[in-house]
Amino acid sequence: MRQVVLDTETTGLSPAQGHRIIEIGCVELQNRRLTGRDFHRFLNPERDIDEGAEAVHGISRADLENQPRFAEIVDDLLAFIAGAELVIHNADFDVGFLDHELRLMKHPRPALATHCRILDTLALARDMHPGQRNSLDALCKRYEVDASKRDLHGALIDAELLARVYLAMTGGQGALLLDEDPESADAALASADFAATAGVGVASSAAARLVVIEPTKAELEAHERLLARLREGGACVWDGRSGSEAPAK
Repeated sequence: MRQVVLDTETTGLSPAQGHRIIEIGCVELQNRRLTGRDFHRFLNPERDIDEGAEAVHGISRADLENQPRFAEIVDDLLAFIAGAELVIHNADFDVGFLDHELRLMKHPRPALATHCRILDTLALARDMHPGQRNSLDALCKRYEVDASKRDLHGALIDAELLARVYLAMTGGQGALLLDEDPESADAALASADFAATAGVGVASSAAARLVVIEPTKAELEAHERLLARLREGGACVWDGRSGSEAPAK
């Protein structure tokens, strides 16, 4: 299964007020392993940035004057996320801005949901931890994901942190950072370094692999029957059908 964890930074809080995206960051997961592939772009929003937003991410309009416009990078972005499930924290916020950018450029498919499936980790966290703080910062602390290098919000670093949090929330595999050649020494070092920053242990073998066993058709059907029974009692957090709630990053 291929997933892409995505985050954005913007000029303000609402596209309805004319605010625009200024940074997009994505990291790739393949069968619950970080592959080392990412997509990262800064964008010229062609407008001013609210003081409050700049205080959060530290990006000024002057920093973006020579950056491309959204329409210039959209094909690369859509190619990167094609066929994947997007994992986003408070998906309504980021998807709302991305849909707005697609509409502004008159894209023939102006809804992100027509390009890929979307999983909202904020909704998932609220189902798993009702009544608790479920911002990305709070989840990093809850799941012991090291966010010490995050002085300011940034789309790529936040996507990387969310990937670690998501893996911990849904299976505890936060140590699995492998590049496309798991036999290489670089891959082993990256995996060990990731494990150290995530605060978890890894096997001593440098070439350790994650064994992925695909379910049989009968097992998938049995799983779906169980989910159907769980849905009868209300929301089922394990089938990705939960929607997002109020804005929170």
